[in-house]
Amino acid sequence: MSDVIRLLPDSVANQIAAGEVIQRPASVVKELVENAIDAGAENIHVLITDAGRTNIQVIDDGKGMSGTDARLSFERHATSKIREAADLFALRTMGFRGEALASIAAVAQVELKTRLAAEELGTSIVIAASKVESQEVVSCPKGSNFSVKNLFFNIPVRRKFLKSNTTEWSNILTEFERIVLVHPQVAFTLHHNDGEIFNLPASSRRQRIAAVYGKRLNQLLLPVEVDTTMIAISGFAGKPEASGKKGIRQYFFVNGRYMRHPYFHKAVADAYEHLVPAGEHICYFLYFEVDPANIDVNIHPTKTEIKFENEQAIWQILSAAVKEALGKFNAIPSIDFDTEGMPDIPAFESGKPVEPPKLHINTDFNPFRATSGGGYSRKEKAAGWEKLYGGDVERSFEEDPGTPIPFTRTTEPADETHRPTESLHAARPESVVEKGTLHLQYKGRFILTSVKSGLMIIDQHRAHVRVLFDRYIEQIKQKQGVSQGVLFPEILQLPPSEAIVLQGIMDDLSAIGFDLSPLGGGSYAVNGIPSGIEGLDPVALVRNMVTNAIEKGSDIKEEVRHVLALTLARAAAIVYGQVLSGEEMSTLVGHLFACATPNYTPDGRAVLATIKDGQIDKLFK
Repeated sequence: MSDVIRLLPDSVANQIAAGEVIQRPASVVKELVENAIDAGAENIHVLITDAGRTNIQVIDDGKGMSGTDARLSFERHATSKIREAADLFALRTMGFRGEALASIAAVAQVELKTRLAAEELGTSIVIAASKVESQEVVSCPKGSNFSVKNLFFNIPVRRKFLKSNTTEWSNILTEFERIVLVHPQVAFTLHHNDGEIFNLPASSRRQRIAAVYGKRLNQLLLPVEVDTTMIAISGFAGKPEASGKKGIRQYFFVNGRYMRHPYFHKAVADAYEHLVPAGEHICYFLYFEVDPANIDVNIHPTKTEIKFENEQAIWQILSAAVKEALGKFNAIPSIDFDTEGMPDIPAFESGKPVEPPKLHINTDFNPFRATSGGGYSRKEKAAGWEKLYGGDVERSFEEDPGTPIPFTRTTEPADETHRPTESLHAARPESVVEKGTLHLQYKGRFILTSVKSGLMIIDQHRAHVRVLFDRYIEQIKQKQGVSQGVLFPEILQLPPSEAIVLQGIMDDLSAIGFDLSPLGGGSYAVNGIPSGIEGLDPVALVRNMVTNAIEKGSDIKEEVRHVLALTLARAAAIVYGQVLSGEEMSTLVGHLFACATPNYTPDGRAVLATIKDGQIDKLFK
């Protein structure tokens, strides 16, 4: 039997390695920028064309490389950071396996210009698909200038599976933000298609966070600081009022490296227990400094999952540090005692008899009689209040206490924020609801109605969500949304990673009825909102739509439209606790059964249930 095991050619091995290291354009940006930081750069410029498909250029003013090192850097496992196995346990740099440049050169056309500070001339190398096409001496600035063109040009299948430019650009922004947040001492610029996205000078951590995510977030951060022999933790955690369900920034960094760690996330979440509503999250930017010998950063190809030696102890330290920050800055509710006017408590003297306190009681005091010394008389103060309203208030309740409430939101919904609703107009289908039947509202949540098979129970909020969702979807498809101008436009401020998603869904937002105009720098003026949602916070609503679009993937058009319509429907639908008149209930039920799928909400929740006549009869046997 002949041998079947063969060594792979270098070209194939490099492409396999590239599949692990270079997954998309964002991976190239991450590797090149981290290399620049390891080279001691103080200024790093990143220039992107067509979301990285056409060109990715990273320019730094680091120490640069000699001609020999420049050529050797593109070989697999060529690194300046490891000399022996023991060095693996003392690493504080970003990359160290020496696969990044080799993997990039295996799937793209790469040009490198680099020069050492002590040299007058530098080196230029051009490599395509792991083959060196040229190497020559050139005049260039100190540092390194990498240009990566036509990513995956030699692997059409990989290039075909890249997402849309919007998605790939969003991924680049995510990687870029993770790097700049942990290296505020380095100045960065980021350009996309000749437009400047970021210009971040060297600054403090807090200033860098504000520069990336806006000054609004800066006002909601509490400093966290703890230093032990095991670990040092610093950074910021959000105030409880900064909590939210979506779009919350949560970052852990260890020794200058971004990481994901669900176990430590639970430690932060536990510190906010009973301080934020259930289901909401808090933002944090926490930086760990720990002995490299006590962590393993190489358990995942992208090095974002890190194993700690003393995770349980660190969990307790982290939780205590966040709780201390909350208490120190009065983020936790406290009880204030009024000590003014309180008697002094005498010091206890041994041997001296203790006398019980003496009580003085005014037997003539009557709390229901006005006092002569200018005391408060409830009746006197209240007299004549109805004159402020011309007697209309009292008369309106006396004339007709049972007047139907208009079909609008109550000011205090049971379990949702205040939202107005639009009127409904539809005929009740006789085939479903029995003719002449009355509708009853149960506990401000359910509508009870008689149908031919028994008693139907309808969830009023979910029913309205179903109705409004179908309406908004149709408006998006037909581009027939009605916009209502606002008297004072509100300003929406988004970080670049969210602003690019907003641009992708702008047409659909306009189709629903939103009127947004860009102001530059990630700011937008909300000039108009869809008719029927007056009273909602348009800035929060648009921000929520953008976050949902990011989670679903903004390159899937139908999915995004579904998300937009559902988000708006949930916001505009009547809430639990809203009192409805008989006519309003009848209209809502009729509109519900005019929908193609009345039984379920767009996200699959039951809208109605029926108790059969036979089941009701059994209850009375």
